[in-house]
Amino acid sequence: MLRTLFYKIKQFLFVLLKISLVLAAFYFIYHKLTTNNQLDFKVFSAFITKNNVFSSQNIIFLLVLSSFNWFLEILKWRNLVSVFKKISLKEALDQSIGSLTASIFTPNRIGEYGAKAVFYSSNLRKKIVLLNFLGNSMQMFVTTIFGCIGLYFFILVHPLNMNFPQTFQVLIVLLFILSLGYFGWKKKEVTIKGVSIEKLLRFFKHILINHYTICLFYSVLRYLVFSFQFYFLLQLFGVEISYLNAMTIITSMYLLASVIPSIFIFDVVIKGSVAVYLFSIIGVNELTILSIVTLMWLLNFVFPSMVGSVFVLRFKLPKPITS
Repeated sequence: MLRTLFYKIKQFLFVLLKISLVLAAFYFIYHKLTTNNQLDFKVFSAFITKNNVFSSQNIIFLLVLSSFNWFLEILKWRNLVSVFKKISLKEALDQSIGSLTASIFTPNRIGEYGAKAVFYSSNLRKKIVLLNFLGNSMQMFVTTIFGCIGLYFFILVHPLNMNFPQTFQVLIVLLFILSLGYFGWKKKEVTIKGVSIEKLLRFFKHILINHYTICLFYSVLRYLVFSFQFYFLLQLFGVEISYLNAMTIITSMYLLASVIPSIFIFDVVIKGSVAVYLFSIIGVNELTILSIVTLMWLLNFVFPSMVGSVFVLRFKLPKPITS
């Protein structure tokens, strides 16, 4: 009887936790939309209505782009997990979208690591965390490569007024971080959360090259999709700019927004600030850019996280492995 009672209490607490996560995600989205210091929600709503952004054709096309963006992420995650276990497309969908909902209000979406690991038995969770890190690192690598190219061409045309003393300080900090990384690479006995650098290197070394290639391929496609989505929104708001010129600014924006230390709660604010600064150089008004950044957030994070809430509520803990 006690065992049955304990099991029912455990199940009740687990259901309560899932409902709490979904409510927290929805509250975060509501709070973010209604307390944005950069862009008042009423002004935002009136502005996009005025520009006819919400026509049926535009909505469908934007949602298709967002869906394709996340479809590529789902394919990328299935490819990564196949390193040690084959999962279906549906399982990859549940894990990718569900973990987004569970982590949307965590700093830098760090909760995604734990959320994806929960889908697996305890003996696989460290591998899942490492694979998630690999997928995020690959996306950041693509952002950095495209961003450096875009920033180079942007600076050629539009020289930036940089604060050189502050820039020098940032470079010193980056050099220090790289030095620590190099020291950790050489000193294989250094550990991270109890796992040695040597073991980490061995884990990534045993992953076949085709997994890296496919992961990089999906990361590049994702980048091209959401950067084009930003360009499409520029066109909807009447910004007259060629695709190549827009891409130099968009890629620079994503790079600069990525390297600025932040937590996810302020991610929209940082992207908005960087975007406003860069696009103001070519004369695009602040309200237009802030509206586009907000729409990008709604389309690529809010929309899939609302879908993911269904997966969170349906989630069941994996059965423990019995010897």
